[in-house]
Amino acid sequence: MILTGINEKHFIEDIGLFFEQMGLPRMAGRILGVLLISVPPERSLNDICENLQASKSAVSTMARYLVNIGLIEKVPSPLPRRDYFKFRPGGWLTFMRQRMEIMAALHEIAERGLAILEGEEEPLKERLYEAHDVFAFVEKEFPRWLENMKNTKEKRS
Repeated sequence: MILTGINEKHFIEDIGLFFEQMGLPRMAGRILGVLLISVPPERSLNDICENLQASKSAVSTMARYLVNIGLIEKVPSPLPRRDYFKFRPGGWLTFMRQRMEIMAALHEIAERGLAILEGEEEPLKERLYEAHDVFAFVEKEFPRWLENMKNTKEKRS
């Protein structure tokens, strides 16, 4: 099934642009856009290529990337030697958890920077204090946020 409607095409491109603005590959966002609105939710690699008018190598590479970051998953194929993908349940939470773990690592790095500047005047440390405080907050509050999201999802189910 090809997504031919103008609204579908705009949605797919909007997801691609969103990814690009986050510093992620635009093609990965476009693939995710297709999988977020596909009926049925499972799509073959060939279907995705056709929808996006993109090469099989580009789509295959970006599909592997999306699998690695936890947003999509490979699913059993009804046809031999065909790769099928779908959005992974809980994919957004997995994606956000990975991003927040990276930010938590920046908390530790900021602490090391503050140790380097020990004894220096406070205005020199302000850049690192800001990073330290932001990432300490993320590290502290994000697990609670994840739990709230999980509870919200369970209430909908």
